[in-house]
Amino acid sequence: MSVDATLSFEEAMEKYDPVLGFEVHVELNTKTKMFSSAPNVFGDEPNTNVNEVDLGMPGVLPVVNKAAVESSIKIGLALNCKIAEYCRFARKNYFYPDTPKNFQTSQYDEPIAYDGYLDIELEDGTVFRVEIERAHMEEDAGKLTHMGGAAGRIQGADYSLVDYNRAGVPLVEIVTKPIEGAGSRAPELAKAYVAAIREIVKNLGVSDARMERGNVRCDANVSLRPHGQERFGIRSETKNVNSLRAVEHAVRYEIQRHAAVLDSGQPVIQETRHWHEDTRSTTSGRAKSDADDYRYFPEPDLVPVVASREWVEELRATLPEPPAERRKRLKEAWGYSDLEFRDVVNAGVMDSIEETVAAGATADVARKWWMGEVVGRAKTADVEPAELGVTPQLIVELNKLVEGGRINNKMASQVLDGVLAGEGTPEEIIEKRGLAVVSDDGPLLEAIDAALAAQPDVAEKIRGGKIQAIGAIVGGVMKATRGQADAGRVRELILQKLGVEG
Repeated sequence: MSVDATLSFEEAMEKYDPVLGFEVHVELNTKTKMFSSAPNVFGDEPNTNVNEVDLGMPGVLPVVNKAAVESSIKIGLALNCKIAEYCRFARKNYFYPDTPKNFQTSQYDEPIAYDGYLDIELEDGTVFRVEIERAHMEEDAGKLTHMGGAAGRIQGADYSLVDYNRAGVPLVEIVTKPIEGAGSRAPELAKAYVAAIREIVKNLGVSDARMERGNVRCDANVSLRPHGQERFGIRSETKNVNSLRAVEHAVRYEIQRHAAVLDSGQPVIQETRHWHEDTRSTTSGRAKSDADDYRYFPEPDLVPVVASREWVEELRATLPEPPAERRKRLKEAWGYSDLEFRDVVNAGVMDSIEETVAAGATADVARKWWMGEVVGRAKTADVEPAELGVTPQLIVELNKLVEGGRINNKMASQVLDGVLAGEGTPEEIIEKRGLAVVSDDGPLLEAIDAALAAQPDVAEKIRGGKIQAIGAIVGGVMKATRGQADAGRVRELILQKLGVEG
């Protein structure tokens, strides 16, 4: 696969202003599909959660899922949108093998929610307002699996398999207005915006919001214009990006690619692009269709949706605490500094810390484990912390073992590695690896005598009142016991041995 020419990101920013736009598709977690009674379940055998409506059989009629409409209204309210009192569905006409009706039932000029905004906080605390154009209801397509090609792509595949289980799953598509003024922070803003949408829909309980399953997918639009130019450039649309890191990297790459195209004197092509995580680059998909190409017309088989003000206000009253207010509450409850809390949020472990505190740990202990042990391992593995498989219950168990004196912090880190490697439970790993703390005074006194004999000058400093020098003796004992000594007990015994009060 050839990779397009790019400028460095710094060069691109010196010459051009990026303009962004996002279309985030949120799969709703209703029990049944958008227009049929087929189950809305992930992971079942292919083509088992389908019925005549999903397969586009002749003579069948769709019925709107009321729960999906309610979820859509909740999303609109959470995005500070106006809710339409009257809206209709439309047919979006195009042919794909994963769309058996040969059209998608969606909304076009009459969305359920419109004209909203979302304030996005970046890593340094800067707040950037993103204007929301619309949030409309539609149905998902089926899923194609391409066999024999590279990286699961259709290019070079021998054949494709289609699973219609996802066909008809309720979707809400959230479309932004053009986002100007982000400058060099455009990739960071892209990641933060999609993270905020995921957080909102998860908080509302309307979606499982698991990006790795496609519950939240982002189409990222990027265009560039020379500094000082008001007219927008030609945009590209990178389709179905399904991780926060990928959204950030895709926007960054497209900015660099667009800059190289413009510098070469060639026009940017309006098209869809495919993201490739392995090369962190995009490739051309198809020429981007405009609305006219889809031949939208009102769906004749569905009545309009009427959202009375009373119904909307009833739904508004059920909304949970907004994520921004929740963050403020948790920061105060945990007693974290601004920097500590920002680090927690940016690392993506706020929910994990909250669950760990609920499981019995203190806020400081939970932060120490997640930020000190889990986040580092996630970075090494190049995954999100939640993908490692560490649970709040595991953190609480490891911390109890440390506080109970069974293991020390260094050993606990090794036990965590063992659990993640599939070696068993913490107790089983302690037994297998021989990691229990040595607290018997006999072996400790022997190691202390050896350490004092090896460093008589340090012993004299301690006797002379320089208690801080004791660290060298403790270190010698810890080395002799392969880190398995109880450091606190070692310190007590050294002071007793030298006749010094600590």
